Formats: sequence, structure tokens, C-alpha cells
Amino acid sequence: MTFLPDTSTMITYSIACFILFITPGPDMSFFLAKTVQGGRKAGIAAMTGACTGNLVHSLAAAFGLSALIAASATAFTTVKIIGALYLLWMAYDAIRHGSALNLANADQQAPSLRKTFIMGIGINLTNPKVVLFFLTFLPQFIAAGDPHAAGKLFFLGIYAVLFMTPFAVALILVAERFIDMLKRNPRIMRGVDYAFAGVFGFFAVQVLRTQSR
Repeated sequence: MTFLPDTSTMITYSIACFILFITPGPDMSFFLAKTVQGGRKAGIAAMTGACTGNLVHSLAAAFGLSALIAASATAFTTVKIIGALYLLWMAYDAIRHGSALNLANADQQAPSLRKTFIMGIGINLTNPKVVLFFLTFLPQFIAAGDPHAAGKLFFLGIYAVLFMTPFAVALILVAERFIDMLKRNPRIMRGVDYAFAGVFGFFAVQVLRTQSR
């Protein structure tokens, strides 16, 4: 099928998706916080909201980026270079400021599942890092001028959601124990920060070395 990347690309992308998943951010902070407040159902509602937001991002990236690829390979390369510079900044920011995982301000009352779901969508859609992930990360796996770019971008976006969902559910099921472990072992969080920096730094260098595939 024309929208399917090759096997080596999918293996690399899957590994990157997993490392990206274990990198704490606003979405993870939100569904872990809701799990602590309202149990597994609240955590899954928050996660489902975030996944819904990711589907919207996937559609936007597929249509927007594919149009850019079709219009101008040079313009698409420019977007990738700008994205690479942003990814380098994110890598630096992760090491300098540390993880975004913060549950200190969790509410004490059990949240409404409907409200939690809607909040999950809102947090995801308004998170600039998620937007830039879809605009800068996904294109690394698409060749400039690829006539099937729209289908591949959308497939990769959907695949990322489906790939990460089982890990998110597993994390929710052990949330209290996982969070307690992190609080007792700040070195683990620093390790996650360096993993974050390494992943985005790697892809940034790849973009700067080869602007098109």
C-alpha cells in the first residue's frame, strides 16, 4: 500500500515513538494527575482526550504538510530546517530546566469524566510542543516530493497514537506506584530529561545533514 513506509522506517519510528512516550510532558502530567485524583477511569478519560487531540493534529499535518511538499520542495526543506533548530532548542531546554512532569498542583476533588475528556483535548490542541512535533518530527520520515505524502503523514500520526495508547493505559494502571518511585528517585527524572534531549537532538542533526530524502 502506497501510504505505508518501509520496514526500516517503521522500526526507527516505533523506537522514537516509545522514547517520546516516556518523555514527560503536559499530556502525561495531565492524565497521571487525573489518575491520582479520580482513579483509572479519570486517567483513561484524560488520555482519550489527548489522543483525540492527536488525531486532529494528524489530519492537519497530513493535509497541510502534503500541500507544502507538493507546492515546493524548497519550502518543505525550509520548514524541516526550522524544525530542526527548534528541536535542538528543546533538547537544550530539557537538560537546562528538566522534566515537565509536575503533579504538585493536582486538584483534590474527583474530576468529572466528561470534563476531564474535554480538558484532555484542550491541553493537547493548545500545546505548542505537540503542534511542532507533528510539524517537525513526522516529516523526517517522508521524502520531499513524495506523491503519497498525505497518506503517509496521516498513517504515521494515527500509528503514533495507536502505538503509544497501550503504554499509556499500562502507565495509568500503575500510576500511584510509578509516581511514588519518581518522587523517591530524582535521578530517574534526570535520565528521562537526557533521553528527551538525545532523541530530539538526533533528529535535529539528521535534518540538518540531509534536508531531503
